[in-house]
Amino acid sequence: MILEDFNLENAERRLCNEALTTAGNIVGAAALLGITRHALKRRIVKLGLEWPRRGGQSAAVSASASAHTS
Repeated sequence: MILEDFNLENAERRLCNEALTTAGNIVGAAALLGITRHALKRRIVKLGLEWPRRGGQSAAVSASASAHTS
């Protein structure tokens, strides 16, 4: 993976997205990143990532993320 800049938040967003896409679930993605499932969930909310990409929780995650950024 090549980063376009040294922006830590963008790099974290990209790594989380890659791990989620590769693993297909939060538990596997957290293992790839070397963090706990709870730590990854906090990052998903903090970064405003939509996960799961399909299903009922994505709206809740997005709404929660919006509340933190407002």
